[in-house]
Amino acid sequence: MLKKALEGILSEKEAEEMFSAFDQIGDIIVIRIPDSLLSKKKIIGETLLEQVKTAKSVFCQSSDVEGDFRTRSLELLVGDNKTETEYKEYGCRFLVDVEKAFFSPRLSTERERISNLVQDGEIVINMFGGVGMFSIMAAKNKKCSVYNIDINPIASKLCEKNISLNKLAGNVISINGDAGQIVKEQLENKGDRTLMLLPERSDEFLDTAISATKNNGIIHYYSHMHADKKQDAPKFSEQHFIEIVKIKSEILSSKIVRAVGPRYYQTVVDVRITK
Repeated sequence: MLKKALEGILSEKEAEEMFSAFDQIGDIIVIRIPDSLLSKKKIIGETLLEQVKTAKSVFCQSSDVEGDFRTRSLELLVGDNKTETEYKEYGCRFLVDVEKAFFSPRLSTERERISNLVQDGEIVINMFGGVGMFSIMAAKNKKCSVYNIDINPIASKLCEKNISLNKLAGNVISINGDAGQIVKEQLENKGDRTLMLLPERSDEFLDTAISATKNNGIIHYYSHMHADKKQDAPKFSEQHFIEIVKIKSEILSSKIVRAVGPRYYQTVVDVRITK
């Protein structure tokens, strides 16, 4: 859709350089523009705003997601200068801030998958829960308790607001703080299921996830994996997990969550651990 919208604005060569997709989150569009096309960023933004009738603003992402708070820098190209919006997914409503708290619409399929795996009565520990999307979707229809931990105070505050926005069968508890410290102080051996939604630092926090999870509990281990052949990425993730884990583990399943770069994938391995 993006390249089609920019026909007549960009030359054929420029269109080839342009990223093929953008994210629309509520009434905000976030787009990445290659350095070679930054001189045309204003007209690209204006064209997108004209084409996408439900959008009120277009931002250009000017930095990667970075730091402990998992934030990124955005530059307003056109429209309303606000980064908070409401986003809807699978019957849930969420307030998100596209600049000040981590959020990706590209994880919607994985959020639905996890919510379907969670069972009534489970205690779920979401170690890097952000604004609460995985947690709230899990508790929407299941009588579970979910601890949504995030070190970013803005993300935790948005999670609290999102809990109140949605009618939940279960219970979501928003905790602001470092996951390692919170688990050590409050949640050791509490989780029937633990989510590790920080793929770039998953190995660093694996011991914490194991500590949080009960005997025979399940860990959802997310990582970034390079693979020349796409179908090999989940297998490589399984092998890596088995190599680094220190306790008995049973691989239940693995899959690609999304592509994150050329021959580079975010993967998830579902593992049952025995203590």
